[in-house]
Amino acid sequence: MSVVVVTGGTRGVGAGVARAFLRDGAEVVVCGRNAPERPLAAAGREARYLPLDVRDPAAAEEFAHRVARDHGGLDVLVNNAGGTPYRPLAEGEPHRHARVIELNLLAPLHLSRAVHPVMRQQPGGGVILMIGSMSGTRPSPGTAAYGAAKAGLASLAGSMAAEWAGDGIRVNTLVLGMVGTERLRDHFGGGEGLGPALDRTVPLGRLAEPEEVGEACVFLASPRARYITGASLAVHGGGERLALHETTARESEGESERDSEVKSEGEARA
Repeated sequence: MSVVVVTGGTRGVGAGVARAFLRDGAEVVVCGRNAPERPLAAAGREARYLPLDVRDPAAAEEFAHRVARDHGGLDVLVNNAGGTPYRPLAEGEPHRHARVIELNLLAPLHLSRAVHPVMRQQPGGGVILMIGSMSGTRPSPGTAAYGAAKAGLASLAGSMAAEWAGDGIRVNTLVLGMVGTERLRDHFGGGEGLGPALDRTVPLGRLAEPEEVGEACVFLASPRARYITGASLAVHGGGERLALHETTARESEGESERDSEVKSEGEARA
């Protein structure tokens, strides 16, 4: 039975990931600064909660060894903890922007280094999954520090995969689009009608469910993905609809309407 750690696994995307691994039969440990209101459960099984400040390198090392000692190993680390408030670069104190980078880039670095000595000693090695974002692939006004951190995270994962392949450790990144969580709704201000408006920005016509992200994680952690490392898997429903394409579509519709009007006028004259 695999032992899986999900950082920030008490709610949102992390909770969906944890439930997916529970359904797959894994022993799951979720961590964060605050315990969940009720135990995280799925398929009649519960995840274990351990407190952890993921920004603290010393605490990360102690945590990794505790999990390995208590559960007999540590097979999968999902670096999910992260996030950001909306904050334009010219606003807020410098340390607030730095804290966003610390949470979204340095914390995964610390946790990954903490589990490395545990995983490399195991016969089966281990798997590290980074929860990335489309914000790291294009400009992210209002969340620039977050976007920069996620771009760095993808680069870090690639380097880590190359360095640690000989230790039997695979490292991959999931590049997420918008996922239907309470935090996402809060980020966009909530309000009635927000859901359909957000859905329309995705080519597949809806946001991802947290459990769908979890299912992608389960695949990348499984033997079916044993030759996949240093890769980025897009889990974004086709990406984002570009304003240029929307404008072109509207113009095309307008031309079609004008053509129909001209045709109707010609038929009327005839």
